[in-house]
Amino acid sequence: MEPEAYSMSSGVDWDKDDPFEEQREEIESPMQRLLFEYGRPYWFSMVVGLISSVFARALDLLPALMLAVAIDAIVYDAAFAEQVPLVVLPEAWLPTTETGQFQFVVAVIAGSFAFGAIFHWLRNWGFNSFSQSVQHDVRTATYDKMQRLDMEFFANKQTGEMMSVLSNDVNQLERFLNEGMNSATRLIVMVVGITCLLFWLNPQLALVSLAPVPLIAVFTYVFVKKIQPKYAAVRSSVGKVNSRLENNLGGINVIKSSNTEEYESDRVEDVSRNYYDKNWGAIWLRIKFFPGLQVISGIGFVLTFLVGGYWVFTETAPGPFTGTLETGVFVAFIMYTQQLVWPMAQFGQVINMYQRAEASSERIFGLMDEEGRIERDDEATELEVREGRVEYDRVGFGYDDSERIIDDVSFEVDGGETVALVGPTGAGKSTVLKLLLRLYDVDEGEIRIDRQDVRDVSLASLRRKMGYVGQDTFLFYGTVEENITYGAFDADREDVIEAAKMAEAHDFIQNLPDGYDTEVGERGVKLSGGQRQRVSIARAILKDPEILVLDEATSDVDTETEMLIQRSIDELAEDRTTFAIAHRLSTIKDADTILVLEDGRIVERGAHEELLENEGLYSHLWGVQAGEIDELPQEFIERAQRRQARTEVGDDD
Repeated sequence: MEPEAYSMSSGVDWDKDDPFEEQREEIESPMQRLLFEYGRPYWFSMVVGLISSVFARALDLLPALMLAVAIDAIVYDAAFAEQVPLVVLPEAWLPTTETGQFQFVVAVIAGSFAFGAIFHWLRNWGFNSFSQSVQHDVRTATYDKMQRLDMEFFANKQTGEMMSVLSNDVNQLERFLNEGMNSATRLIVMVVGITCLLFWLNPQLALVSLAPVPLIAVFTYVFVKKIQPKYAAVRSSVGKVNSRLENNLGGINVIKSSNTEEYESDRVEDVSRNYYDKNWGAIWLRIKFFPGLQVISGIGFVLTFLVGGYWVFTETAPGPFTGTLETGVFVAFIMYTQQLVWPMAQFGQVINMYQRAEASSERIFGLMDEEGRIERDDEATELEVREGRVEYDRVGFGYDDSERIIDDVSFEVDGGETVALVGPTGAGKSTVLKLLLRLYDVDEGEIRIDRQDVRDVSLASLRRKMGYVGQDTFLFYGTVEENITYGAFDADREDVIEAAKMAEAHDFIQNLPDGYDTEVGERGVKLSGGQRQRVSIARAILKDPEILVLDEATSDVDTETEMLIQRSIDELAEDRTTFAIAHRLSTIKDADTILVLEDGRIVERGAHEELLENEGLYSHLWGVQAGEIDELPQEFIERAQRRQARTEVGDDD
């Protein structure tokens, strides 16, 4: 396959907008929703983290304050009990000797570090416990919602995009709930605490130290408005990178056999470059913002040092200021102003994390609020299969409004009968049976099982009564036995072996290195296509369903194995309603009824011999497989060419 053709076959427009853009636009207050819906059960750990953070940061402010006391009271012989920070304490608690005063200051500083360490530990426990618990709940709830969405949703989304939501976006939330909220609390306590202390110590000099704050607020507001759309673009580009990598790794056999490694490397480079550009745009804005914020914050420190230093050295209040400024208070101002510079500069980092988390939460809740076409009723009645009679009554369906895939399909199947659906590629055979399983819901008409509309019964009971073997055999990472018992988890080894024997899988399983305990690898890569298909058939047999759906169930096995499997399937289908799709008509010629579909309509129906005598589409398809191509009418060949030129959306059968 040529690179250009392979590019079109991928069906992905890597330059399109965020695939979750429509969902994101409907989300309001995502962070508030996150905290109230998922944070509420863990309020205790969050409160512990918040309170401990407040006390920890408050204790961090004590050493500088006590240093000011020591300088003014001990070095400059000022009245110890009259020091501003100590007026809140009873005078009887305060020592009167210089040695006692020194020891008191040292004890307070040492105590602040000791108790501060305890509160820091509690803070870390609280925030980490809160963030990890919320992250776990959000990820599992998002996955649960995702797997319950309609197949139509998965047809329109790339696996890598959804993996990006479950992994990258959820991790962004955890980072903000832990680091972001921790930092935000620390910054608030530090800024408010230092501001109060500065005004308490000297209101006039405090105005100088805090002069840059309004400018910082404006600077941060501009940053937030500019960075928000950039982070949304970054989150989208991450999903595209994941989708490209997942798509390529899944199709590695095609890439190697087509000798397109260099071409695919270029395509990965393209999406990676797109992510680089989007991410660098956000990084470049941060690079300009944080140093600028630090410079503005530093202005407060320089002004404090300049005005306060002049005030202390000259012992004269500069300009409009009045009164005196003690040396200890000046030292405290210098230390607090320096401590204030970094929190103010770091405030941008908190905003940065918040914006990332908000963009991620919009994508998460956008996915969780996705509504499918299939209506689910948790209180719906259970499906009761008594006879296994299935009725399609004037059924119509289309994946979108542009084209009908199934049009006015009606037929009845008595319990225990086998019905085969045949027809050219794109006729809608697989879609007809997907409607029975309610992987999609009909747009028109009804499908009934024993007179019960499949839309009126619970999905769980409907699918419990059915066994499905598809043409795209999928095995989960795990052992052979785990894959056979999937959906029938309580089955014992004897039942598993019996099901494997009926699927003609027992012999090859015994020859595997660890028998039924052999790991099959991701997607069953360690087994051949035919082996995977037989394991899948054994899975359906073990489930022992009332209704069996076989969609090209033997497409990946050789003729001899197909004969053996078909014999087992015939035995399995004797006492249950069975639907079978097959391109190899020899496998379904003994069906009770054969339905021939073309362009979403039933054009013929009847038994094998009857359809051959009609000399219609079925007899022509039989002639193709019998090698009688030269005897086919020109009209059939022309119609086949038109069908092949047409591209069916969402249905390749």
